[in-house]
Amino acid sequence: MKLKGRKIYKGIVEAKAIVTKEGISFYGGVDPETGKIVEVGHELEGQSIIGKVLVFPSGKGSTVGSYTMYRMTKNNTAPAAIVNEQIDTIVAVGCIISEIPCIDKVDINNIKTGQNILVNASEGFVEVK
Repeated sequence: MKLKGRKIYKGIVEAKAIVTKEGISFYGGVDPETGKIVEVGHELEGQSIIGKVLVFPSGKGSTVGSYTMYRMTKNNTAPAAIVNEQIDTIVAVGCIISEIPCIDKVDINNIKTGQNILVNASEGFVEVK
C-alpha cells in the first residue's frame, strides 16, 4: 500500500514503524539519552523510538523540542524517519536540522506498529510492506 504525503525533509528509509494516535513532545516527552518516550501516561511511554519510523499525528510542546531532536541525532538515539498527519513547526525544524527524513499529510490510520515501511521523503510517499 502506497500513501502519498508532502516532503518536509528528504531521504529514503526502510524500517519498522512505531505508531501512536497521540502527539509527541520531544522536549520533556522523549529522553534524548535513551531514545525512549518518557511522558507519563503517553501511549508509547517506556518504548524506544531509536531507528524506527515514528508515526504520530503532530508534535506538541516547546520549541526546545527541535534542539532535542538534533541532540538525539548526535547521540544516535533518533528515529530513522518521521511520518505525521499534520506537521508542526517544532518537528519540521527538528527534522531539517537533524536531517531526519520526514513527510506529513499522510493518513496514519493505515500504518500499524511493527509493520516494515519504506519512507521516501524525497518523493513524498510511504509504502507499507
